[in-house]
Amino acid sequence: MNLLSKAAALGALALMAACTNNDPSALGGGGPGGTGALVPGSPSDPRSPAYFQQTVGDRVLFEVDQSTLTPAAQTVLQGQAEWLLANTDFMATIEGHADEQGTREYNLALGARRANAAREYLISRGVAGNRLQTVSYGKERPIEICSTEECYSKNRRAVTVLTGSTLG
Repeated sequence: MNLLSKAAALGALALMAACTNNDPSALGGGGPGGTGALVPGSPSDPRSPAYFQQTVGDRVLFEVDQSTLTPAAQTVLQGQAEWLLANTDFMATIEGHADEQGTREYNLALGARRANAAREYLISRGVAGNRLQTVSYGKERPIEICSTEECYSKNRRAVTVLTGSTLG
């Protein structure tokens, strides 16, 4: 590299350094004095599926052999209903699940009742029924595998999965 090329490269580096701002708040990144700007699609964006899953809650749990919604489940579903009413461009599939106890047929039926209980609650809160589908997986898709009540209780659930936009 000749002297002129080195000087030009050094000058370019100096110009880039002069334009660099190391203050995280200048990017809205939540640093001191920052605006905390939302990143679209992130868990901090209240319109995003990630926010729905992590903040609102995408699942409700059930007691043994039950499809009746507990007060805790109703609270989560109320939040889901509010989110779905505010974000009308999304549809959802509600998955019904059961623990490993009982026959495959019994657990598929129980999972269907659980998914339908969640769906009916959402409809009762104003969510259009044509935006909500149900499917039962029974005991076929456990999130915990073991033979203890701790595991069983996590598998007795209905999960609301956002399936995409109604806008196509």
